[in-house]
Amino acid sequence: METTDLLTIGEVAHRSGFPQSALRYYEREGLLKTTRTSGGQRRYERSALRRLAFIRAARTIGVGLDELREALDELPEGRTPTKADWSRLSKKWRGRLDEQIQALVALRDGLDSCIGCGCLSLKRCRLYNPEDRVSELGPGARLLPPLLRRTPAEGV
Repeated sequence: METTDLLTIGEVAHRSGFPQSALRYYEREGLLKTTRTSGGQRRYERSALRRLAFIRAARTIGVGLDELREALDELPEGRTPTKADWSRLSKKWRGRLDEQIQALVALRDGLDSCIGCGCLSLKRCRLYNPEDRVSELGPGARLLPPLLRRTPAEGV
């Protein structure tokens, strides 16, 4: 089998672990390229499997679609990311991982002390939020580190 052999969407979904809907979405977002048969069926080069592995790894560490697209756009047209590409690009993302680790450690340590007080309510908590002053900062979990406050739609 050659890297340019064409695979159906079902074969790519099975091999990559991504649902077919995700493959179509990534195609619409410009992250995957397909060709079409005369009947309009999608066909992927076998090399799309490596590209999908790259996408999964980047998404797992919190890289958003826009940033992922920019990273893939740095590659020559149609080329699949190599180990060297991953090494170069992941160095840019290392700081993000360090920030996420620090935020998670702070969350873990904060949960231990907060739950220990027994109130489980920052609205009434005299230690961390007397008189509900945090509500003035806006909605949501304002005391969480910023990286942990992002919504799933923002790429976490």
